[in-house]
Amino acid sequence: MAHIKRLLVFAHVVESGSMTAAARQLEMSPSAVSQQIRQLESETGVVLLHRSTRKLTLTAAGEGVYESCRDMLAAARQAEQRLLAQREAPLGELRIASTILFARAHLTRALAPMLQEFPQLGLRLIATNEPVDLISDRIDLAFRLGPAEDSSLVARNLAALRYVLCASPAYLERMGHPVVPEDLHQHQMLILTSRANPTSFPFTHEGGEQQVLELNGRIQCNESQTLGQLNEAGFGILHRFEFDVQEALTSGKLVRVLPDWHLPEVNLYAVTSSREAQPAKVRHAIEAVRRYLAQYQGSAVRVFG
Repeated sequence: MAHIKRLLVFAHVVESGSMTAAARQLEMSPSAVSQQIRQLESETGVVLLHRSTRKLTLTAAGEGVYESCRDMLAAARQAEQRLLAQREAPLGELRIASTILFARAHLTRALAPMLQEFPQLGLRLIATNEPVDLISDRIDLAFRLGPAEDSSLVARNLAALRYVLCASPAYLERMGHPVVPEDLHQHQMLILTSRANPTSFPFTHEGGEQQVLELNGRIQCNESQTLGQLNEAGFGILHRFEFDVQEALTSGKLVRVLPDWHLPEVNLYAVTSSREAQPAKVRHAIEAVRRYLAQYQGSAVRVFG
């Protein structure tokens, strides 16, 4: 590797015509440039340059070496340009992991403007409710609810998402409207079993009163979209993200249950594997999701940053 650096210094000297000019380009001192050339000649046993008080000229061996170094320098400059392009504009393939529901309901819509603006950008979306290994699966960016358990990962808090309890009008007509959280014991709860403590529901009243209820339901499932379909079909009460059901609540397809009581918010994180500066494709994707969530800013979503 030391030889490669010295060969690149040698190529700069030949192109610029002097040690001093090469030093300016490389942000080195002329003496440091001269030392690099002398070490290269000493270690290889090949004299590359004839030095005089007026100019530098290539030896026959130096001419042959420079031809190869010129190609190497051009490749290095091309690689540098590609790195800068990656930093300034989204290029290549962007690999994103997300839960199935968030990918289907929101992520594709959030990323659509970016994909239209940058047609040279490719997207590979891994929609799964199973944990993914960002490093071994070569994931550029993951969207997760709750912070990353792996402390080596970098989690950026994008937004706080609010839960609401909701039910279909047909269910409430049949079973009645709960008035206080304890009334839920007399209702059919739809339970999402993929959460760490799926039956614990901490409620906070607008007046400040707090209650924690342990609730079970006749129907349990580890997939939120299936429960959403059962919820809308009148099979029970389900806690859902408010921004997921705003249209259904506005149209009357669903009705808010216990509107004066609130469930805790859950944070949505953008997770990457590195603390280093992220390429443009990752930065643009995070910003695209943040802008998308901003349209729900208010009671349903609190966007950060």
